[in-house]
Amino acid sequence: MPFDVPQPRVVATDLDGTLLRSDGTVSSRTREALRLAEDAGATVVFVTGRPPRWLDILADAVAGHGVTICANGALVYDVHRRVLIEQHSLDGQVAMEVALALRAALPGVTFAIERELVYGKESAFQNRWPLPDGAIEAELDVLLAEPVAKMIARHASIPAPEFVSKGVAVVGDLASTTYSESAPMLEISALGISKASTLAAFCAERGIASDEVVAFGDMPNDSLMLEWAGTSFAMENAHPDAVAAAGHRCGRNDDDGVAQVLERFFA
Repeated sequence: MPFDVPQPRVVATDLDGTLLRSDGTVSSRTREALRLAEDAGATVVFVTGRPPRWLDILADAVAGHGVTICANGALVYDVHRRVLIEQHSLDGQVAMEVALALRAALPGVTFAIERELVYGKESAFQNRWPLPDGAIEAELDVLLAEPVAKMIARHASIPAPEFVSKGVAVVGDLASTTYSESAPMLEISALGISKASTLAAFCAERGIASDEVVAFGDMPNDSLMLEWAGTSFAMENAHPDAVAAAGHRCGRNDDDGVAQVLERFFA
């Protein structure tokens, strides 16, 4: 055993930049390490900012229970059955208040939303990926007519550190804010909702304490989870905020850093 802690009962891992390689795949070594953990009795949980529609392609890598925590903790999704089993939504009126405040303080900001299994965006919002089937393109009042899992705010020209700093200050305690890219973007969820909050609830329902959890991450949206878990690792390629939150470091995602640690815990 490499660390002076008991073998963890839960392995909670981010995906992009953490478990997945840069090409979006799960390596054979990592798949085997996840199997080792499961065979030893640990529960493996993917905890990601991704929406559910980006998880189906990873169904064969998810543990037998099929549960993933996604949209930064706003949704709990069963990948095997392809159904939502839990939601922590941001009220539409609160989301509109947040959006209008951001637009007043940061003119030019545009918005997109994730709602259950549906994606929507303003026409001016620039996607980095093709629009998914069933996507909605509409004005903000239509997008926010119902609660949303998360709202994404993006700016085309303000530098990312300035946008994030000002945006977080504007949102204040109306909602939870985080980010997971180097671009000028904020991810906005219901107040108090994060990867950490939903993971903590998942564990509490199973009688598992935080000191029985090992967590892995690489970006600021992982920081609260890394702080909460009894044992935590920031990837070698991690953002400084994640490094500051974690108790340990491990190898890069492209070097199977998560697998390296799991092999030492469970082999």
